[in-house]
Amino acid sequence: MTDWSDRIARALEMAVAMYNRHETTVAAPIPDEPVLFVANHGFGGVFDLNVVAFGIAHRASGDERPVIALTHQVAWQLGVGRLIEPFGARPASRATADEALADGKHVLVFPGGDIDAFKAWKDRNTVLFAGRAGFARLAIDAGVPVVPVVTSGGGESVVVFADGAALAEATGARERFRLNRLPITVSIPWGINIGAVGLLPYVPLPTKLRTTFLAAMRPEPDETAENYAERIRAAMQTELDRQTRNRRPIIG
Repeated sequence: MTDWSDRIARALEMAVAMYNRHETTVAAPIPDEPVLFVANHGFGGVFDLNVVAFGIAHRASGDERPVIALTHQVAWQLGVGRLIEPFGARPASRATADEALADGKHVLVFPGGDIDAFKAWKDRNTVLFAGRAGFARLAIDAGVPVVPVVTSGGGESVVVFADGAALAEATGARERFRLNRLPITVSIPWGINIGAVGLLPYVPLPTKLRTTFLAAMRPEPDETAENYAERIRAAMQTELDRQTRNRRPIIG
């Protein structure tokens, strides 16, 4: 980050930490080497509280290695990409990740993409990776550990009636923007909306956020990328279940 982008990031993180009463838990020190941070979405793609929550928790961890955040291409299609690049966002691709890790930087990925980002209210406490294992294959090939990052509460920042999977297919959003979901939501200031919330800024409800950095994970001998990916997702789901047990929506 540049000096000015770091100042903006710190101000945003401070505001979210206070407004959303953010709590950070670091289960084990982050390894002193490049890692692949694997995180879950709360709600939203370009604008998601979980992204800010990651920044708060990473800063609190004391780790100072730069982080490159792999971001859906729709951010650049909407003209927002260049605005978030100074904060470490880059178009999600294997080449981008390989280059960042080779340069000694961390990489942050949200494997569930828009399927996880735009899930319905009933699924807000579920880690949805849709069987994707590319992130695990990346970690294996690059020889870097995976640090799972789990945040709860972000899925309560708006009310999501439906994920809009059928709408995404019917409108061609899947082909044009690689969006598998166009969620139907109620939010501030957009009211009832289809598809735009989370791609455009919104005012989140004052939901309580909790973020945990789990201990680093590495593949077992001869473990397939698919099995490794599922083991990571399962560990994240276990932590999300722990965080949300007896949770009251928004209040926390």
